[in-house]
Amino acid sequence: MTPWPAAKVGDAATAIDTPALILDLDAFERNIALMANTLKAKGIRLRAHAKSHKCPEIAKIQIAHGAVGICCQKVSEAAVFVAAGIQDVLVTNQIISPLKAKKLFALARTATIGILVDAPQQVEVLRAEALLTGCAMDVYVEVNVGSNRCGVSPQDAVTLSNLVTQSAPLRFAGLHCYHGAAQHLRNPAERKTAIEQASKLANEVRNALQAQGIFCQRISGAGTGTFLHECDSGIFDEVQAGSYIFMDRDYGENEAGPNDLRFENALFIQTSVMSFPQSNRAVVDAGLKAFSVDSGMPAVWQRPDLQLTKASDEHGVIEVSNPERIHLGDYLTLIPGHCDPTVNLYDELVCIRNNRVEAIWPISARGALL
Repeated sequence: MTPWPAAKVGDAATAIDTPALILDLDAFERNIALMANTLKAKGIRLRAHAKSHKCPEIAKIQIAHGAVGICCQKVSEAAVFVAAGIQDVLVTNQIISPLKAKKLFALARTATIGILVDAPQQVEVLRAEALLTGCAMDVYVEVNVGSNRCGVSPQDAVTLSNLVTQSAPLRFAGLHCYHGAAQHLRNPAERKTAIEQASKLANEVRNALQAQGIFCQRISGAGTGTFLHECDSGIFDEVQAGSYIFMDRDYGENEAGPNDLRFENALFIQTSVMSFPQSNRAVVDAGLKAFSVDSGMPAVWQRPDLQLTKASDEHGVIEVSNPERIHLGDYLTLIPGHCDPTVNLYDELVCIRNNRVEAIWPISARGALL
């Protein structure tokens, strides 16, 4: 927690202290509308992924634009959103700890909560707490459709789904079939092929369940990079996109297919040139504590003459090709390489419209790792 905020409502954008996490409200709102209108036209539900923003104000805007609820990755994240009034939360992850199960079912007293499983032991932990509390809960079986992270194999998904149906008061809610590895395949044909294979596997599991008399209410998944393919598959009926509201440099490097939608960069890091020791090197006051580098360095917004090449804890080193266009004290705007972990570094979003601070939104679920 910083001892003072980077800005206050009404400040000019040029008066914001740096480094600060900036949200361009106009671009953000266009992204929100584009996703909402696209999914409404296709008859597909949006369950917006809140791990991208960790901000209840944004979740409320997404729901106001038609999202059925949100998903997040951690029980503690879910607790923050439920406390803020979000009534439908799917935790797109597994838990095995009885303590986490206790926390999860406490949330189910006031909101609709869902959870994923990919092993019988997880079902046992959830059912024990469900019986103890008398609460029902939606349980989705996660199927590995290509990401090779969590998820039961398609061959074993029917057995696990059967177990969930026999574990009242748990409710079998459907299948979770997210192909995270496909989101950043650069070639559009590769993304299409990956989701076609994922959809084929999801459909095979659904058909196998139906053959055993198990109704699969929902197949949920999809992300910002591939959601149109899941929508058009005829298999998925719920999209879990998250990054579309912000976008980042990594998503920007995906080659667009002929029918792909282009969301706008709305999330930025505002930083200042704090040192200019050589004509070909400037240093800004944003470093590893101000942006994530797991997907590479941030890009400098609308400045092809500048390249952020190196970062240490509190410094970013900029390679300068035209020293006449940059000066000590200048503000620069960075596009994060990966929006999700970058957001988690900040306490608040400084929301800008017409070069002025219109709102400041707390990133209330920052650091919610439990």
